Amino acid sequence: MTLSLTKHYLNAVTEHLNRLQQEEENINKAARLIAQQIKNDKLVFAYGPGGHSNLGSQELFFRAGGLMHVSAILDEGTLLSGGALRSMAIERTPGYGKIVINDYNLQKDDLIIIINAYGINSAAIDAALEANRLGVRTIGVTSVEHASNTPKEHPARHPSKQNLHELVDVVLDSKVGVGDAILEIEGLEQKVAAISTFTNAFLLNSMTAEAVNILVQEGIKPPIWRSGNATGGDEWNAQFINQFKDKIKKL
Repeated sequence: MTLSLTKHYLNAVTEHLNRLQQEEENINKAARLIAQQIKNDKLVFAYGPGGHSNLGSQELFFRAGGLMHVSAILDEGTLLSGGALRSMAIERTPGYGKIVINDYNLQKDDLIIIINAYGINSAAIDAALEANRLGVRTIGVTSVEHASNTPKEHPARHPSKQNLHELVDVVLDSKVGVGDAILEIEGLEQKVAAISTFTNAFLLNSMTAEAVNILVQEGIKPPIWRSGNATGGDEWNAQFINQFKDKIKKL
């Protein structure tokens, strides 16, 4: 019996997520950085400079089961809501990522998670370079394979030709192949069905869960968002809102 494309996709995604168990050591390293920030009652910034990479920062922010200490950098420049072609042009603009980091006033010993599926564009590279200059600790969620196999002369690349995974303190490698899409349809040249959103969400939520577990094992119960659509959700979240509403830019 021939498998449907849906089943092929399910199998491919499941197999890929199983490969991400190889990242457990780095997930735990990243989790310890996050746990330390929360013990110090400091924010954890998340920036996804790139059209769909912005979904990663949103996955961590104001999310049921997520840490309230996360401040998503939701800059309008690369959000698709401002225009898809505009987003792509801005993510390729040298210097833009530096402006965004400074706009959020990141300081020495802050922590930022930079989520960029391919890890080559100017906005991501400049964000990492500026964070390093400021003494901000960095976690990168990106594909080493994709970056390593993208030609140095590709127009999406930062002028320095550097890769995100080379610039951050901890790398969570999504292992996404070049092009992102993974399904082949006979008679069609281009593959369909991307995988990077699955991989980013898995790595980010695994990292969050490990960070929370570290804190709980140390006797600390960090504030966690509860869905406002669940019974009692609004009341639960209201306990903590005043702690964050003047600190998190997009809350």
